[in-house]
Amino acid sequence: MIKTILSGYASQFEEKLARAYHSGGTAYDVIYDACRYSLLLGGKRLRPFLLNSFYKLCGGCGDMSERFEIAIESIHTYSLIHDDLPCMDNDDMRRGKPSCHKQFGEEYALLAGDALLTAAFANAAASDSALGYNNIVRAISVLAECAGIDGMIGGQTVDLLFEEKKAGEATLELICRLKTGALIKAACTIGCILADADDEKIQAAALYAEKLGLAFQIVDDILDETGSAEKLGKPIHSDRDNDKSTFVSLLGIEKCRAEVERLTEEAKAALDLFGPDADPLKDLADLLCERDH
Repeated sequence: MIKTILSGYASQFEEKLARAYHSGGTAYDVIYDACRYSLLLGGKRLRPFLLNSFYKLCGGCGDMSERFEIAIESIHTYSLIHDDLPCMDNDDMRRGKPSCHKQFGEEYALLAGDALLTAAFANAAASDSALGYNNIVRAISVLAECAGIDGMIGGQTVDLLFEEKKAGEATLELICRLKTGALIKAACTIGCILADADDEKIQAAALYAEKLGLAFQIVDDILDETGSAEKLGKPIHSDRDNDKSTFVSLLGIEKCRAEVERLTEEAKAALDLFGPDADPLKDLADLLCERDH
């Protein structure tokens, strides 16, 4: 059921993304094209789905969270474009197709990432005033913090620092909490904030996100060892080939699987506060735990 819900949301959301980055014809259309190319490569649309789900779970009405959903997916996509660059992870493939810098050139990929990050905050700031200006400003602040130096950027920095040396479990968890988990946390908490939820619900959403984000990264590490390049849309064994520290290299696959199950159960328990209306988000946690791509 949740797979159908997520797929249906992703299909509708991609239409919104396409409209948001539609160009009427400019001298710099190449950047619009690069943005649209990367945005529409596919993907689970997990972050905007979480934002939308928590917004509705906390009583939000209509599509007023839409601009923040576009914003958070824009930031996620910009991070993938930059991650793939030769100066970072140097990946030529993304979701089974050439990375942005392979398709458009390194210089335009860099600018496309910059454009998506900037446009994200323009979209968020243009949200419907019926959400309440205090809620909009608070949500923008959370988005900036989670995407910035003490969030996603900080996580990428620590990841780079440990590329050529062994990282312990605490360091791996820090990288994951910042690089992967921060934007997932932003999605969950912003959905609550925009619906004017109380602090108890915001904290429960943050705890769910923290557990989900860590489980998500551990599954990624497992799939790099056990998955297929066809399903993942990118080469496998890249972490092992680059002698990079991962949860799998540190704990082994079986312990990693047990850890994913534990974290998934803790994520689901964090949602008990919301009652049965949160069941789809519990099902989502199970789905992500069992995914093969």
